[in-house]
Amino acid sequence: MANAWKKDRSNKITTPKTLLFLFSTSVILLTFFYLSSHPTTSSNPNPTIKTLAYPPNSLIQPFDCHKSPQSHPIIANLVEGVKYPFLYSLSDFGTLPDKPHKNIVRILKGKLFRRPDISVTVQELLEKMKSEGKMGIFVDVGANVGMATFAAAVMGFRVFAFEPVFENLQSICNGIYFNRVGDLVNVFEAATSDHVGNITFHKLVGRLDNSAVSATGAKMAFKSNEEVELQVRSIPLDEVIPENEHVLLLKIDVQGWEYHVLKGAKKLLSRKNGEAPYLIYEEDERLLQASNSSSNEIRKFLNGLGYTHCVQKGTDAHCTK
Repeated sequence: MANAWKKDRSNKITTPKTLLFLFSTSVILLTFFYLSSHPTTSSNPNPTIKTLAYPPNSLIQPFDCHKSPQSHPIIANLVEGVKYPFLYSLSDFGTLPDKPHKNIVRILKGKLFRRPDISVTVQELLEKMKSEGKMGIFVDVGANVGMATFAAAVMGFRVFAFEPVFENLQSICNGIYFNRVGDLVNVFEAATSDHVGNITFHKLVGRLDNSAVSATGAKMAFKSNEEVELQVRSIPLDEVIPENEHVLLLKIDVQGWEYHVLKGAKKLLSRKNGEAPYLIYEEDERLLQASNSSSNEIRKFLNGLGYTHCVQKGTDAHCTK
């Protein structure tokens, strides 16, 4: 920014960089004023971020948003077209100032963030379960910036969210505060898999939502992006979800690593009919093959656990017992 004010050039307040700065500042101020005067429809009136109680001898503890560096700038907005409104913030801004993220463009046009299909699906399923008297937790594997997590939390459901990308975790922490759901959301800094340890993770700069365990899977749709290889913690869901917790809904979106996640949740998925979770997982054959698995292998595994009813909806599979 300092280079824009050199003495040997005229001061232009309408340069792309200056406009971007003014835009970012305006978004933060508007978000602050909105939240000050319009509390969201959550069962939690307390804006403080809390860490839910978790056994101290567990293999992993929830991510502590208080100890995490604050992301900045923050660009957040409400989501359009959902029955239970919520906000989330972006972890990627696109290529600025030339090719900003599509939701930044929407803000400049006076629009809300585009509605994620998974947010609508989660709210519809949980609303139906709630009307039937069913209550329990929602498990969000591959939480990204919380588009499914907050869709459930603002309805009053407790959530266990798993996300290994630090920038996405920062956005989830923002959303926990924005939506006033600190007493409902446990977020874990980990990739879920079929073993405890560490795995190599491939993060795409500029497309954090497409990061994955498989390098091929991560870059399949965005081959031109810069890739960063890092080690992240891996843990099976069966090591985290208490046996006495009733899991209503399990959503998995991990860019082809779904089979490994499912194998690590065998005990959870083996619960009897009525206690086993409704399952949604991404079933993209290209991504699965990039991680040395296949949709047939997954269906056979699930069938052996009693999940005999699976329906394909877009690239997602919905399975029940």
